[in-house]
Amino acid sequence: MCPLPLLAAAVAASRTPLRLLCRGLAAAMSAAGRFKSVDYEVFGRVQGVCFRMYTEGEAKKIGVVGWVKNTSKGTVTGQLQGPEEKVNSMMSWLSKVGSPSSRIDRTNFSNEKTISKLEYSNFSIRY
Repeated sequence: MCPLPLLAAAVAASRTPLRLLCRGLAAAMSAAGRFKSVDYEVFGRVQGVCFRMYTEGEAKKIGVVGWVKNTSKGTVTGQLQGPEEKVNSMMSWLSKVGSPSSRIDRTNFSNEKTISKLEYSNFSIRY
């Protein structure tokens, strides 16, 4: 049988790395639980040029969720959600790149906010 002081020392030593690990995981989960959400509208030649399909593909490649759809006024609108750096990357793509045949005149972003939980599980084209 293990002497009590030795047992107490072994238990205390084994808890220290675990406690530090848990603290690190809690911090990572806290940071991971903060997401960026933003609405967008893209103006220019963005309909009839596969803009929605390319947007969906880029969003999935980058790793953001949300949706995209054509509007009756000839623009494309939607919402992005995900980690801030990934949403920022997608915002840049929507402002500067688009589909190969598109021409982006301008992109408006609105309702930019921090959220604790994603509202979508994937990125989709809406009709």
